[in-house]
Amino acid sequence: MTEKELEQCINAYGKEIYSFCRHLTMNQTEADDLYQDTFLKLIELKSKIDFKNNPKSYLLSIALRIWKNRKRKYAWRKRISQELEPSMDFSENDCEDPNASLDIQIIRQEEISLVNQAVARLPEHFRLIILFYYMEELSVGEIASILKIPAGTVKSRLFHARKILEKELEDVLK
Repeated sequence: MTEKELEQCINAYGKEIYSFCRHLTMNQTEADDLYQDTFLKLIELKSKIDFKNNPKSYLLSIALRIWKNRKRKYAWRKRISQELEPSMDFSENDCEDPNASLDIQIIRQEEISLVNQAVARLPEHFRLIILFYYMEELSVGEIASILKIPAGTVKSRLFHARKILEKELEDVLK
């Protein structure tokens, strides 16, 4: 992979990959590290990437694998040292509409925050499906390929995650 190809890849998919890292880690510092490590891994695996196929999907799977490995290592270290888990910073400012009144902006921010918190509380296997499907707008087939599970399993998890979120948010978002 040449420097130019890497730059094109970052320009084309960088914002989406960073956004995914941010939602996955729920922490800006960790998201920054994960984003950087994803593209470093891309350089390392440059011979395996095919730009004709879906490189975004490939980058998302790299980020997911790196994050899962970190999480596994952290859990192991936590068991050994019994340290406390760092607090999660989860904020979202994507919905601000300059034409909306302040009251409406505040209500939208609160709703987005509640939805993000509900998604963050989902079990990991449901949360990943929701993030890939709604945030990254990947198809069921692409998600199945990234997670290396059958498409039917993706559909089932998407259905169950939606039901959980609907139940949890029904009183809040009426």
